[in-house]
Amino acid sequence: MVDDKEKNMKCLTFFLMLPETVKNRSKKSSKKADTTSTSSSSSSSNSSKLPPVCYEIITLKTKKKKKMAADIFPRKKAATSNSTSVQQYHQQNLSNNNLIPAPNWQGLYPTIRERNAVMFNNDLMADVHFVVGPPGGTQRLPGHKYVLAVGSSVFHAMFYGELAEDKDEIRIPDVEPAAFLAMLKYIYCDEIDLAADTVLATLYAAKKYIVPHLARACVNFLETSLSAKNACVLLSQSCLFEEPDLTQRCWEVIDAQAELALKSEGFCDIDFQTLESILRRETLNAKEIVVFEAALNWAEVECQRQDLALSIENKRKVLGKALYLIRIPTMALDDFANGAAQSGVLTLNETNDIFLWYTASKKPELQFVSKARKGLVPQRCHRFQSCAYRSNQWRYRGRCDSIQFAVDKRVFIAGFGLYGSSCGSAEYSAKIELKRQGVVLGQNLSKYFSDGSSSTFPVWFEYPVQIEPDTFYTASVILDGNELSYFGQEGMTEVQCGKVTVQFQCSSDSTNGTGVQGGQIPELIFYA
Repeated sequence: MVDDKEKNMKCLTFFLMLPETVKNRSKKSSKKADTTSTSSSSSSSNSSKLPPVCYEIITLKTKKKKKMAADIFPRKKAATSNSTSVQQYHQQNLSNNNLIPAPNWQGLYPTIRERNAVMFNNDLMADVHFVVGPPGGTQRLPGHKYVLAVGSSVFHAMFYGELAEDKDEIRIPDVEPAAFLAMLKYIYCDEIDLAADTVLATLYAAKKYIVPHLARACVNFLETSLSAKNACVLLSQSCLFEEPDLTQRCWEVIDAQAELALKSEGFCDIDFQTLESILRRETLNAKEIVVFEAALNWAEVECQRQDLALSIENKRKVLGKALYLIRIPTMALDDFANGAAQSGVLTLNETNDIFLWYTASKKPELQFVSKARKGLVPQRCHRFQSCAYRSNQWRYRGRCDSIQFAVDKRVFIAGFGLYGSSCGSAEYSAKIELKRQGVVLGQNLSKYFSDGSSSTFPVWFEYPVQIEPDTFYTASVILDGNELSYFGQEGMTEVQCGKVTVQFQCSSDSTNGTGVQGGQIPELIFYA
């Protein structure tokens, strides 16, 4: 009896808060009940009137929820834009808010793609859930078997194949939640949303669940963002994912910008097999002392990964036979004496034998490779058909010679070929610079000797500069030396150099007369 009274009091309290229409409806029902019942049963009939009032309260709460959901799906936005509203919705769904769509939400979106997008990361009608991520970092994500099976043959076999298991929850510990969400976004929304910090994990997910178009997009993203800083890490990953095109691109960067790649933090994160591949590389364009120092840096990090003490013995232990892939005998004698010989990694016998190999006429046998790497042969793009000199030209006086160029394939600019003195031998000081949209990508200040001939003389950057296709770059030089020099004539706006096409146009930075038709910077020296 006490419980019944408490229920009646709660219902009566909410009844007082209802709109007038609801109250009137309840009053009518109570009057009808009074005319059909006796006084002895009036108390029991009063208690039977209250449940319909409570039913009205539940209905009002449902209406309130629908109103909140209607705010998420504004009809005006859906009518004016087919994609904006869908994008807004699945951006909200990235946090798995599981909001219930408005009534007849299907009518807000004209295409099946947009209606599928509403289901992305949404518990509505979800018939499977994934617990994604390693222990301690999992995220529970809803899914819809039909949509997933249409997007992936692996999901089709998982849910509808002969060995399909009827599980409501599937654990995926080897995929990162962000990467799994990126894959789901592609399957549900037909959109590819990649980020630099998750693209490798997304590629792994796309490979695992056989979503080839997403995998191809990941590879393209990696190729366009490829640089000396991440080339070694991407090389190891591309081999793991069996992506030969990406592997080849990585090798191109590593070969051309070897010293930058070896000095990068990413080099220390590669696996032992990739380390051996790089140390064996014949076309590695780097000094051997840089290769040696990079291998020691990798060994130090590898000791930490294996929980080994940072000792010389352990560094040599983790390097193993890879140590003998470093071509120590090809180092300059100063580099060996001041670097490798004093590192402690080599044994006394090895150090002694290498010194003898440098100096003795009868050289001892070494376990180390004693043949120098071939490196890369630079290509030269010459943009003038002839050159000339006059008694009053070409003068410098601290002014800038500049030209703009663009290529149709990725190359690495190693330096410029420059003209020299037209009246005998002379020494020049050259400040070379390479810019893209005003941003300096590479510069160097060096000297070169001109023998008085019409030949070009190379001036190098410290490291080759990566040049992307279909974008204009500005090459500039400020010379200080003999006032009179050779200059180019009959310049070409387009030059075919091997498999690379180079286009030239005048630069506004040029204040000394250099342009497409004539002037300085006759050659671009590059690796391709």
